Amino acid sequence: MSIKQNLRNIKSSLSENVTLVAVSKTKPIPDLMEAYDAGQRIFGENKVQEMSEKWEAMPKDIEWHMIGHVQTNKVKFMAPFVSLIHGVDSLKLLEEINKQAKKNNRVIDCLLQIYIAEEESKFGLDEEELNEILNSTSLLEMKNIRIVGLMGMATFTENQTQIKKEFTHLKSIFDSFTIHNSQFTIISMGMSGDYQLAIGCGSTMVRIGSSIFGGR
Repeated sequence: MSIKQNLRNIKSSLSENVTLVAVSKTKPIPDLMEAYDAGQRIFGENKVQEMSEKWEAMPKDIEWHMIGHVQTNKVKFMAPFVSLIHGVDSLKLLEEINKQAKKNNRVIDCLLQIYIAEEESKFGLDEEELNEILNSTSLLEMKNIRIVGLMGMATFTENQTQIKKEFTHLKSIFDSFTIHNSQFTIISMGMSGDYQLAIGCGSTMVRIGSSIFGGR
């Protein structure tokens, strides 16, 4: 099926409160433009340089989401245009995003990444670290970032019970912190293989790549 048809099929299965991020990493600009022409306006990349090159070349009404692990020395390259940074996992990174956002006279939205998987390769905060960041005095002084929710990646497994347990765990953390944080509106979890399960567990943002653009 075409990218346009894939998008249409996926969007027809999403409720209004779920945002679709088309994960376009490693895909050429013509593929992204096919998705753009089909109405998609939110794209997710995991490398800053690749995202910057695509931003330069493509229409400026696109929202670019950084969905990969972010190194502090790369923040300055995306600060002029990035709409949402998904994988923030330290106060140091937040400080750098705030610093670069201020230089560009912007406020950048961020999601804090929570470690929910049973894999050493995944990044993220535990509940104690999340609490420390949200209650730190330095966060109050950061006027150029806005923490708008949480993000998590489930274990790469066929075990649906385990994946559901991890998604449910993230949703419970999200709910417990939403009480005190009115800005918390996004819970980003779910990818091509498990997004329907994630939505069932309360996800409001899904990151879908191969089901739109094909395998990599």
